[in-house]
Amino acid sequence: MEISYYLLLIPLLYLLTNQIIKRFNNLPPSPFPSLPVIGHLHLIKNPVHRTLAQISSKYGRVLLLYFGSRPVLLISSPSAAVECFTKNDIVFANRPKFLAGKYLGFNYTTLVWASYGQHWRNIRKIATVDILSGSRVQMFTHIRSEEVHLLIRRLLKAAAASADDHVMVDMKSAFFELTLNIMMRMIAGKRYSGDGSGKIEEVTSFQEMVKESLKVSGSTNAADFVPLLRWIGQNKLESHLKTLQMKREKFLQDLIEKYRSIASHRENKTLIDVLLSLQETEPEYYTDQIIRGLVQIMLSAGSDTTSGTMEWALSVLLNNPEALKKAQEEIDVQIGQSRLITDSDLGQLPYLQAIINETFRMYPVSPFISLHESSEECTVEGFGIPRGTLLLVNLWAINHDPEIWEEPTKFKPERFMNLEGQRERFEFMPFGLGRRGCPGENFARRVVGLALGSLIQCFEWERPGEELVDMSEGAGHTMPRAQPLLAKYRPRPEMVKLL
Repeated sequence: MEISYYLLLIPLLYLLTNQIIKRFNNLPPSPFPSLPVIGHLHLIKNPVHRTLAQISSKYGRVLLLYFGSRPVLLISSPSAAVECFTKNDIVFANRPKFLAGKYLGFNYTTLVWASYGQHWRNIRKIATVDILSGSRVQMFTHIRSEEVHLLIRRLLKAAAASADDHVMVDMKSAFFELTLNIMMRMIAGKRYSGDGSGKIEEVTSFQEMVKESLKVSGSTNAADFVPLLRWIGQNKLESHLKTLQMKREKFLQDLIEKYRSIASHRENKTLIDVLLSLQETEPEYYTDQIIRGLVQIMLSAGSDTTSGTMEWALSVLLNNPEALKKAQEEIDVQIGQSRLITDSDLGQLPYLQAIINETFRMYPVSPFISLHESSEECTVEGFGIPRGTLLLVNLWAINHDPEIWEEPTKFKPERFMNLEGQRERFEFMPFGLGRRGCPGENFARRVVGLALGSLIQCFEWERPGEELVDMSEGAGHTMPRAQPLLAKYRPRPEMVKLL
């Protein structure tokens, strides 16, 4: 009886001590209880962003959770998020040392996974100046236009060959193929699928690796939070990551070697050509590993997030045909029907831009801003934050907070209209904030705007049936749709002549 009494007393004393320490150190509030070993992991259910939003609405918008042994600062307040990425930007500029970063991030050396410091500043500069600068994005305008036009022609050809008035199409596959083709042509000058003569083997293999990488990187690895699992043989993900990384590294290095031999003879320079030419003058700066990491991130992150946004945008427009019609009328008035939309037209289409922004709000590229880690103690909203605390900003919760957004669950592009050139409200941060904010925003907005605008300009779109499109969210760190989007379309008669 006495042994049972002490066994019951030990966890109670642990929980009580935890609460006393939190109050003494002025830590943020924390849900009760935080259990030994697993902390608050017992509260987490899928979809995680919705579960954490419910926890925040109950306990507060600035919370301290424990995912196993790791303290996690959960932010669901825009003002607290801005404080983290302005006043405490350098403090929270580190990344946690997760297994995904060890293997998929080339031992924490890529732009996404590197800790803050000189190395990270170097690769950030390469990304923003050599790869994703305004002039570089402008240089590849013709690739975006050509790929969008190829998609339109494929849809037109399928419609011409069909006996039905409306043709059904899998838009998830169409958007993913579009964005991956754009990325591959920018990076290496080749499409991942050819001109009908068959797929390029080396790029097809990487397409499979991209999908596998996205699946693995979106998986939750419990051993990152409960290290004990690594020692008792339950972390099967690590061996999978090792195998995947070996395949990816070989593919990328083969790609570099191939283009190293022909870079000086190519008339239209690709991004690999640009980086290899810079390597000749600064070899210690533009190493093969740096190039591999940049190429890998562009292919993996750029293709999935951009195609996902387009799929969500068209989904929500199918459920709101009045907004779809309004966007089409805007294009007809501003652009006309004698030519197709170009990059330079996007600034003249404010309602189309509002649709894209509202899609980013309702269905963000990722429901969370990528995890950061504090390098030293700091304060957020008056609370003390210990060194080594993970920062988890629930972007989805902020975007759906009724105290911030009027009717947050309703699709209302008008909320982003008539801003009169003022800076967008600080609650809206689809690409993150601070020095680790996504450098690809300009590129992503151009691809989404051009593709979505062109599809609206050239075709009439309908739902597959009378029922609304299912807007359920699937699993994954980029919040994909639970089911691929199937849509019905028919070419607009006035555009058939042009095409």
